Amino acid sequence: MKYISAIFLYLLPLALIADDGLNVMWIISDDLSPELSCYGYPGVDTPNIDRIATSGVRFMNAFATAPVCSASRTAFQTGRYQTSIGGHHHDTRDKKELPESVKTITEMMQEAGYFVSNGHGLKAPQKRLAKSHFNFVYDPKTFFDGSDWSQRKEGQPFFAQVQIKEPHRKFHPADRSRPEAPIPPYYPDHPVTRADWDNYLHSIEILDSKVGAVLDRLDAEGLAENTIVMFFGDHGRPHVRGKQWLYEGGIRVPLIIRHPQQPNGGTVDDRLISLLDLMPSVLAETGVDIPEGLPGRNLFDPDWPGHEKLFAARDRCGDAADRIRSVRTRRYKYIKNFHPEIPYMQHSGYKRSQYPVDTLMRVLHGEGKWAAPFMAVTRPEEELYDLKNDPHEMNNLAGLPGHQETLKSLREDLDVWIEKTGDQGAVDESKTVDLQAVMREKRASYERNLQKRGLAPDITDKQFLEAWEKELGVQTQP
Repeated sequence: MKYISAIFLYLLPLALIADDGLNVMWIISDDLSPELSCYGYPGVDTPNIDRIATSGVRFMNAFATAPVCSASRTAFQTGRYQTSIGGHHHDTRDKKELPESVKTITEMMQEAGYFVSNGHGLKAPQKRLAKSHFNFVYDPKTFFDGSDWSQRKEGQPFFAQVQIKEPHRKFHPADRSRPEAPIPPYYPDHPVTRADWDNYLHSIEILDSKVGAVLDRLDAEGLAENTIVMFFGDHGRPHVRGKQWLYEGGIRVPLIIRHPQQPNGGTVDDRLISLLDLMPSVLAETGVDIPEGLPGRNLFDPDWPGHEKLFAARDRCGDAADRIRSVRTRRYKYIKNFHPEIPYMQHSGYKRSQYPVDTLMRVLHGEGKWAAPFMAVTRPEEELYDLKNDPHEMNNLAGLPGHQETLKSLREDLDVWIEKTGDQGAVDESKTVDLQAVMREKRASYERNLQKRGLAPDITDKQFLEAWEKELGVQTQP
């Protein structure tokens, strides 16, 4: 295995060619954890994403700052924590213009002469821009120059953002069962879980085919040798305890970078990495000055050992109001639940209507067959996990005597971060937003979703599970 020191032997000199029009491409997947074959996960075929890893650098410990798209994208597009600039609530209804001191990566690349596009990587430019999903006011017509790099002037370098929906729900139906694919142990190993997980993995394979088409196009247009390709997920997988949660399943993402003229690919980098590092890394490699005060670092800096600690935040997501913060080291993760009175499984119209395992867990719990702490009616104020010995974060150590020193240290680290970064999560959202109207809107959307499927909004958990079994094509009753 090649170690991180090997990266710098060949990446450092490449900064010298930045002024010669080095292109940059972000390939951004929705809702993706590292369930990829190049990350060692069995039961899924991702040969095209593996192509990037084979000739590039695979980051093993990369994390989003939020477990939901709008908050996470707000952060990595600005290089700032979403909590510092008012972008922490998912699809916030109180969008504000960014202060002059906060520049986006698109703005800075445009000022450097780059053509900035946002599309799907298709051969024909689309009339409409692809997904952006930011929690701040912006004009898409000026924020991006077009939907495809082919629209640039001749010889102009480009910064292309390629958006791929998969594996966002609704999943593509699986083409086969995958008994060799492990499911996380905090899910019931049940036919419904397996069927839903198979659909997730097949959707990843659809993602991979789209990535392959983009890479093939770069090759056909002769651009591969002058384009940095950065592939990553905007946050973690769309499953229970994944998306919208600060566990590893919600914030750990794949990040793979292929740099042109790299003589020694297949490198593995195990530093702690944040998606906030993408902006300063791109700016550094293209010869653009990095703004002062960014929390991210240049991934290509040969003297940087990685972050000692990573911070993440979850706030209101749809009709599920909450405030959760976390700090992670290489060994431990500390989670602060600011609303311990709210159950883990509080109602979420999105998860209720989209996640079959959500319903499955409720039914099994009601039958006395699933007694996981996640089903409790309240939460502990603090959670502490030993990620080395408990990578699935199933054993909360916060109340155990032998871990109080670690708990206290990480609690203080989080308090300092909240104060230092100006975390706006403590601000009462109802002071600026009609939350009752938001809840009514979300309820109406939830009811329409169920009615389209022939289901009553007040359907019981058991009835809903039967509907899921039929929809997923599984049979659990004789």
